[in-house]
Amino acid sequence: MAAATAVYLAEAGKRTLAMSVDPAHSLADSFDLGGALFHAATSEPIRVANNLSIQEVNINHEIKRHWSEISAYITSVLRTSGLSGVQAEEMAIFPGMEELSAMMYVNQYRKSGDFDVIVLDCAPTAESLRFISLPTTLDWYMKHIFHMERSILRAVRPIANRMGPVELPPDSYFRNVLELFGKIEGIDAVLEDAGVTSVRLVTNAEKMVLRETQRAFVYFSLHGMIVDNVIVNRLLPDEVQDQFFERWRQSQRDTLAEIEQYFAPVPVRRIPMFRDEVLGIDRLRELARNLYAPGEDPAAVTRSGLPYSFVRAGDHYEVVLDLPFTEKAEIGLFKKEDELVVEVGTIRRHIGLPTMMAGLAPGKAQLSGRKLVIEMKEQP
Repeated sequence: MAAATAVYLAEAGKRTLAMSVDPAHSLADSFDLGGALFHAATSEPIRVANNLSIQEVNINHEIKRHWSEISAYITSVLRTSGLSGVQAEEMAIFPGMEELSAMMYVNQYRKSGDFDVIVLDCAPTAESLRFISLPTTLDWYMKHIFHMERSILRAVRPIANRMGPVELPPDSYFRNVLELFGKIEGIDAVLEDAGVTSVRLVTNAEKMVLRETQRAFVYFSLHGMIVDNVIVNRLLPDEVQDQFFERWRQSQRDTLAEIEQYFAPVPVRRIPMFRDEVLGIDRLRELARNLYAPGEDPAAVTRSGLPYSFVRAGDHYEVVLDLPFTEKAEIGLFKKEDELVVEVGTIRRHIGLPTMMAGLAPGKAQLSGRKLVIEMKEQP
């Protein structure tokens, strides 16, 4: 879907970069590049068509370019624990390095204006959530911990290194951290700016996949990011009438109805299963024709507000639901597993709750203007 979107944008005249931030890269495979995959793995954009480049972040290349001091220190510590050189180097690639490296590039291209649009092909839910939460986490660390930690270690390092079994990190380690932070500084504001960044969730019409997509929707909303489309992929086309697939077809119908209800008012796009694998620009172009209407701009801002948000108000949590054009009416609230179901007149909304609120029950609710505020409290 990311590759097809990039092809569509490039052919509409926009300078487009498709970038993979999934550790198990498949972007170059989507373009059926064959031997060019090796060159794409150098972390440099590779031009594949007019107005279109692709890039796959290669962590080994990035360590040499951006993480040299940090990686060298972690490797030396791991070697003292008895790991061999190769094992220590592998273990020194810790979670988040790849995602932060991708953010450096996004920030760089945003400032340079090299591209009109960047399409990020993200990893599955867990890795993507780490991708969007890292800037905020690192910003907090830099403001509250980094300078104090650096000052303390500068004072105690000479004594500690003589007495301890492992040397403390040198000051070059902290310089490397500071340089890295400078390269991603401001990216959190870019990700949360609905006028700049949007999220498209791709799912299948299967219950297990849908549950993961629902969780992703909740956590992207928690981080203030706007999901402006849900794409349901690989739906059985109408021409498949074989009796063997009838139960699959009914299951997809049921799950699709649940998707439409859960994600409303976010638009849901439907993509049929193709006769064979989608590989190469020609097939990606065909997929894009199913994904977008003629003349549509996939980079256009279509939604600017979160459908709901979670806030802490004193000693309790609140769910704030955007309900434009809703008159005062009887409000119905009930829990369904880890979902809050809200009924206002004929409108029903399913809201997945984050972990810290999943055990709470809805209390009083107040409709004020465009907003419905629901108090969540401990269950008796």
